[in-house]
Amino acid sequence: MSLQGDDSTPKAPIAAPRGFLRAAIVAALAAVFVAAAIGFVAFLSQLRGAEIKPDRKADGIVVLTGGSSRVSDAMELLAAGYGKRLLISGVHPTSGASDISRSLSDNQSLLSCCVDLDRSAVNTRSNAAQTRRWAHERGFKSLIVVTSNYHMPRAIVELSHAMPDIALIPYAVVGEKWRDEPWWMSGATMRLLLSEYVKYVAAEVRVRLADVGLDLAPEVAELPTGSLPPPRPATAQAN
Repeated sequence: MSLQGDDSTPKAPIAAPRGFLRAAIVAALAAVFVAAAIGFVAFLSQLRGAEIKPDRKADGIVVLTGGSSRVSDAMELLAAGYGKRLLISGVHPTSGASDISRSLSDNQSLLSCCVDLDRSAVNTRSNAAQTRRWAHERGFKSLIVVTSNYHMPRAIVELSHAMPDIALIPYAVVGEKWRDEPWWMSGATMRLLLSEYVKYVAAEVRVRLADVGLDLAPEVAELPTGSLPPPRPATAQAN
């Protein structure tokens, strides 16, 4: 005799609302895209379209290699008295002072008296570490930072994180391609800006995590004390 109401047949699991899940994923992706687009516009707003001389002098000048005319522009600032010494950070290990001297023949006296070369930096973060060492060894409290306009936001993030006690004055170098053609008309420039924006966001995130004690990457090793040549008398600088 069977018992009424005894239903031992397993019930099928309730199907997930696939339509709702799909809509949630699409909405999340759309939000990420909008946030990235807004961030990219904010990044572009930081880029100068023309070179503007610093509004004040500094103790030193640092130029981060990697773009056209950065070093020559930094040398012009040094010659104009905007800083006491210049650090060229990120010089290729095989490049010597003579190689730089040949490309900057108009500034021979400055190269011999007031310029230091950093050959150990391989990226923007190590540029910041070596600049910190150089500035602290010389007791500098302010620096003019010379790099390309598209690289300046990330450079300032890294340098200000490495040297919160040193005032940074940006001098953005604007390349000829940037002046000759709008960035949105050039595929190569667009790719460069998108790549730099991604690196900038990554640097911002890493620095913010480091500020709360969650640094995801080890500190870049610095050169031992005394690795840079001792500063020469400021009187040797050319006018």
